Amino acid sequence: MNTQSPTDSHPNPKVAARKAENHARLQRWLVVALVVAALVLWVFAYLRPWWQFYLFAPQYPNGLVLDISLTGLGGDAKEINMLNHYIGMKGLDEAASFERQWAVWGVGLVGLMSAAFALIVGRKWSWLLIVPGFLFPAGFVGDSVWWLYHFGHSLDRHAPLNIPMFTPQFLGWGKIGQFETYAMPLIGFWLAVAALGTMTLAMILRYRLCRTCPLHDSCGATCPKKLVLGNIPYRVN
Repeated sequence: MNTQSPTDSHPNPKVAARKAENHARLQRWLVVALVVAALVLWVFAYLRPWWQFYLFAPQYPNGLVLDISLTGLGGDAKEINMLNHYIGMKGLDEAASFERQWAVWGVGLVGLMSAAFALIVGRKWSWLLIVPGFLFPAGFVGDSVWWLYHFGHSLDRHAPLNIPMFTPQFLGWGKIGQFETYAMPLIGFWLAVAALGTMTLAMILRYRLCRTCPLHDSCGATCPKKLVLGNIPYRVN
C-alpha cells in the first residue's frame, strides 16, 4: 500500500512543493467559491417568500393563503386581517415590523460575517463559518413562533367573537375557530437552508485544509495568511 503523499512521490522537492502549494491554493479558492455561492443563496432567500399558511372553512371552499416574506406579507393578507378583527386579533401588519425594516441589513450582516470568518479565523475557530448561516433561518423560526404566540394570547376581549387564547400552528395542520389551517416552509426558507449546507461544506473543507497547512502550529485565533491573501511556504523534506 502506497502511503506517500503527492509531494513525497515527486523526484524534485521544489517541484513537489510547488505542486502541493498549487493544490492547496485551489482548495482555498474552492472554499471562497462555496462562501460566494452561499451569499448568492441568501440574496435569493431574502427576495422569496419563506412561509405559507392555508386557511380552510366552509365559506371559503378555495381556502385563503398567507405568504410570509422577510419584507412583508402576501396572498390574502387583507381578507385574513378582516377575519382576525372579529376574534380580536391584531392586524398582521403589526407583526415583526422592526424585523422587516432591518431584514436587508440582517442579511448583509450574515453575509459579511460569513465571508470575514472564512478569511480570518484560525483552524480551531473554523466552526464559526456556520454560525451566521444557522442563526438566519433559526432566528426567523423563533421570531415567527413568538409573534404567533403573542397575537394568539393578546386577543381583544371586546371583539364580536370570543374564543380561547391560542397559538396558531406554525408547521403542519392546526385549527383556529372554525378554520382548519396548514402551515409549511416555502422556497425562501429552503434557500437559506441550502446556504447553510453550502457553508457547512466550506467549513469542512477549510478545516481539512488547515490540518495540512505548514503554518497550522502557529495558527491561533486568526489565519496567519488570511486563507487566500498570502503564499503559504510548502516544503518537502
